[in-house]
Amino acid sequence: MSNKKFNLWKFIPTGIPCLVIVFGMFAYIGSIMGVPNMLNTIMNTAHDLLLNTCFYLMAICVITGALGKIFVEFGVVSLLEKLLRPLMRPLFNLPGVASLGAVMTFLSDNPAIISLSRDKNFSGYFKKYQLISLTNFGTAFGMGLIVIVFMMGQGYFAEPFIGFFAAFCGCIVSTRLMQRFVLKAYPNYAVENASDAKIDEKQEEEVIEEKSMFTRILNSLLDGGKTGVDVGMAIIPGVLIISTLVMMLTFGASADGAYTGAAYQGVELLPWLASKINILFEWLFGFKDPHLVAFPITALGAVGAALGLVPSFVAEGWADGNAIAVFTAIGMCWSGYLSTHTAMLDSLGYRELTSKAILAHTVGGLVAAFVAHWVFVLYSLI
Repeated sequence: MSNKKFNLWKFIPTGIPCLVIVFGMFAYIGSIMGVPNMLNTIMNTAHDLLLNTCFYLMAICVITGALGKIFVEFGVVSLLEKLLRPLMRPLFNLPGVASLGAVMTFLSDNPAIISLSRDKNFSGYFKKYQLISLTNFGTAFGMGLIVIVFMMGQGYFAEPFIGFFAAFCGCIVSTRLMQRFVLKAYPNYAVENASDAKIDEKQEEEVIEEKSMFTRILNSLLDGGKTGVDVGMAIIPGVLIISTLVMMLTFGASADGAYTGAAYQGVELLPWLASKINILFEWLFGFKDPHLVAFPITALGAVGAALGLVPSFVAEGWADGNAIAVFTAIGMCWSGYLSTHTAMLDSLGYRELTSKAILAHTVGGLVAAFVAHWVFVLYSLI
């Protein structure tokens, strides 16, 4: 039997601050709303988000997953990859095959770039500093199709594509800035190959099994739909936990100023903080209402959770065309990078560069939002 004594002191540096933060936050909210109302609002908000947002997002994921699988099966992805190859070197300083990563993450999510980058046949085209920057490059297009389709479902059509263009610009900044950081820390990575292997161009085309057209279409739709279900299930915790908390810090009391425990009530802390520097958000992003700052804050951790805020913003009249363009840009470009960059770089074996990747991508996302705002302004003048 072990005679190890329980050491209370080793838990104090982390345990006590955790308790102080958690209880302090709920004490603050409860002191304004009342504890029963606070608890009821948490449950009602999470329940409504599950039924009206999470399942809606899952439906989009299933449809886009099926569409993406159809694109893969019938060579559309390969076609797009070859069309985009000429842009890779001049814009991103990456080999042409990197365009495949952009297409795959756009159709699915950030981690798709990792399965490619860990393939030695794929990584053989990259120098080490370029391979590391794929973390930033792939993240900027993560869940792109889902974000655009969701925004179009809110009744906006030109604005999501303005946001997509802006995310593309932000990706350029993030990727090249990350490459600069890596080369400054490790100059030798400029000449070191990421892998000795290279793709055999003769075997680059996928081998299509001898199946009927109907079977290929049916299998693609079902397999892609199952992938969409997995993605939809994965975003539910983020939407319910993060969005509920952010909404309670964003929204206020009911119309008559009373707290009833209904869904989407809160203490309006984030808008109050944003109002102190609202001129900055208005000039950079064109936000007319301080409540809108909740979207980029949420997108830092999970773009699915950030999308959960949009219907309420539209219903309240806070979000306009400019906000949708900015949301699309920053939602695509950031796409929850704070929760994925560490794991992505760790899987590549470059965990020590995580802080540099996060810094570069923070700048890239801000650039994307800035570009989206001013492109929308020009679009409005046409």
